[in-house]
Amino acid sequence: MMSRIWSCQSQKRLLFILLGLLTNTSLGKYRSDHTSEAKTLSDDDPVWNIRHVLPELDLDNNTVSDVKVNVGDIAYLPCRFPQLSTLHQVSWIRRWDWHILTTGIYTYTSDMRFKVLHTEGSDDWTLQLKYVHMRDNGTYECQMYTGTGVLSQFINLHVNTPRAAILGPQELHVQEGDTITLVCVIQQSKPPFVFWYHGEKMVNYDESRHRLSVITNAEGTRTHSRLTITDARRWDSGNYTCVPPNVQHAFVIVFVTEAGDTVAAVQRRGHNGSPKSTSPACSTSWVFLVVSFALTHLLNHFAGDFHPAAR
Repeated sequence: MMSRIWSCQSQKRLLFILLGLLTNTSLGKYRSDHTSEAKTLSDDDPVWNIRHVLPELDLDNNTVSDVKVNVGDIAYLPCRFPQLSTLHQVSWIRRWDWHILTTGIYTYTSDMRFKVLHTEGSDDWTLQLKYVHMRDNGTYECQMYTGTGVLSQFINLHVNTPRAAILGPQELHVQEGDTITLVCVIQQSKPPFVFWYHGEKMVNYDESRHRLSVITNAEGTRTHSRLTITDARRWDSGNYTCVPPNVQHAFVIVFVTEAGDTVAAVQRRGHNGSPKSTSPACSTSWVFLVVSFALTHLLNHFAGDFHPAAR
């Protein structure tokens, strides 16, 4: 009995490890370049269309500002030296490895995600960083050399990985004919799409499953994606994973059983109705039954009432 329980725990650990690896896999995001919509405004202010997302700068020397961004988004690191930057050279430096990213309007890194936004005659030297990774966390320095020394502005870039969460328990038990409803919530992110997987198969556009529908809505800083399966069947059982891009995924295991057949449902979880990666011992109900069975036999043995024929 203990070997079955150990096997269950091992399989659950393996399941979480595999899902962790899936979480760290980037789905890739394809976006068009940020372009100007009004040439006149662009000429006057090179960052007019992102001015509202830039933090207010303290323009004194050696000041520090903070920029927060989600993984996969575009980060804009502001820098401005009024009435000085037209006379002197401005450079962006990544502090943790002292790599010079840009000097003037020229880029000195092979990482094509970096670009300085500047128009001749303006005071703005905003550093643009596309498709932000977690490794981009850290401090960046905007530096200007003058005849009397160096002026610097420091930007701390904080990269966040949003998390998805499926409302309700991680194991959902329904009966045949019921409606399965799974709601995935993503905080502080507006992903362009949310994919749902049943096992390893994406089901959003599966024409063979007419009883299944997915509706995704964004409200403020929160995104909801609702997966609905009507008239549930036993083959609808399995692992369902909510997969938004650049967001830590969430999953739930669904068990569909025959109406009123609770005991048989527990025994069937490792057969037709459960995902291949889940063993029949991998539910809390099964573990409870196994432990209860073992304790009963131990008590009977010590009481002298245990009979081999009754096994």
